[in-house]
Amino acid sequence: MTDRKFLEIVEKYLKICQENHTPLIFVASRFYCRMDRKKRFYCCRVKARQEGAGRGTLKVLCISASNILHSKENSISQILCSKISEILSEKETMCEIADLRTYRFQPCIGCGKCYETKRCCNDTDFNTIYEKVTESDAIFLVSPHYAPIPAKLSMILEKMEEITFLHWWKDNEYKSEVYGIPAGIISHGGGSDWALKSYKAMVNDTIANALDTIQCKTVPYNSEWNTGISLPVQMVLNEDPIFPIQKYDWKPLIQKIREYVEIVLNEIV
Repeated sequence: MTDRKFLEIVEKYLKICQENHTPLIFVASRFYCRMDRKKRFYCCRVKARQEGAGRGTLKVLCISASNILHSKENSISQILCSKISEILSEKETMCEIADLRTYRFQPCIGCGKCYETKRCCNDTDFNTIYEKVTESDAIFLVSPHYAPIPAKLSMILEKMEEITFLHWWKDNEYKSEVYGIPAGIISHGGGSDWALKSYKAMVNDTIANALDTIQCKTVPYNSEWNTGISLPVQMVLNEDPIFPIQKYDWKPLIQKIREYVEIVLNEIV
């Protein structure tokens, strides 16, 4: 039996369980059912979410959203994802990095076929990323400031929004496949501290709006930075014929990332 079919069967029984108001209804081989703050029941993948499970069973996806091919291993988004992975490894937590530069996405054409399949019939690379998201206990999206976010990240968020919206439009009680998955957002750009608030508005808040539509849970860093964190450069050097060279003071940044990773992990059910 496929996971999707299993969920359909379970959701029928959830309606019967509504009157019990029990936070944990049952544990199956792959999913359990829980109740959210509005006393609505939904299914979660079991994995590490079972009561008493250690963090070593958690699976985190870190999406590096940069489009810049020539930066190769020096991509700041990729470096940040690697540092997140190192921090998670210290906590015995699995982390997979998805470098969007290696994917070739097709734009959404609004055909509506995803209403039946919950996948894009024209884009296998998108489906690969979406599967990774649905199978994760938490995700991190690391994005530079472009216009305002990288094109490939915009494309996958648009498709995930379309899949969720078409189902929610027909059923306002619909729970997406990524419902409640904690999501951390980390932005960066070519500016120092003075630019961070604009990066939050243009990058973090934009991504958070899309995540809200697909029913992920954007995890705040604090009350001011309620859509993640943004990291400043230490200096920008004019040593390349075309592109600015960004230098970072990594020690305080890694500490901030470490704090945020811990906050996100604590949001996992």
